Amino acid sequence: MFTADKEDTTIYKVVVNDEEQYSIWPTDREEPLGWKAVSKTGTKQECLDYIKEVWTDMRPLSLRKKMEEQQSQRQK
Repeated sequence: MFTADKEDTTIYKVVVNDEEQYSIWPTDREEPLGWKAVSKTGTKQECLDYIKEVWTDMRPLSLRKKMEEQQSQRQK
């Protein structure tokens, strides 16, 4: 049996980095360096659905801040 044919029974947690980018990570593993867990855990699909709901702006935080700064300078 191929690995892809097996049902994924892993429980995941949603993690986020300093740039407010989201990912999922198995709950039995420590978060990767630079990432922290948010309050959502569940199946892979449940976590991906949560991310789809909350991650509405895919731009990294640093880019959003830079664009806001440029916009406010233009308005002066």
